[in-house]
Amino acid sequence: MALAACSGMSPYGLVSRVASTDTVSETENTISICMGATSADRQGFRDLIRKYPILAINGCENNCVNKILKQKGVEVAKTINVKEELEKTGYEPHNVSRLDDEDEICVEIIKEKAKEKLKEI
Repeated sequence: MALAACSGMSPYGLVSRVASTDTVSETENTISICMGATSADRQGFRDLIRKYPILAINGCENNCVNKILKQKGVEVAKTINVKEELEKTGYEPHNVSRLDDEDEICVEIIKEKAKEKLKEI
């Protein structure tokens, strides 16, 4: 399985990336997809996005991860919208490049959600 995280420069994008990276390191048989290389249409990534089922971790309602992958002819297996998930909890990230204490809580919430979704794939 593969995780593809938002690469946007927002607090939600940062939470997406950190949660994805942590989840991959804590979960067996899971890899991370670089959305920048995917967008740039690098050959190795063209093959990679078709090889594994993908969990898209979008930062916000724009769902860029899903849109980029769809443009490349790939439908994601499952999707998480970080902003929507966090709105249910009352937690909100604050920074685009550093995690404060509340941001770390946000990461943990999204990691748990990602692990749940991976079990469904």
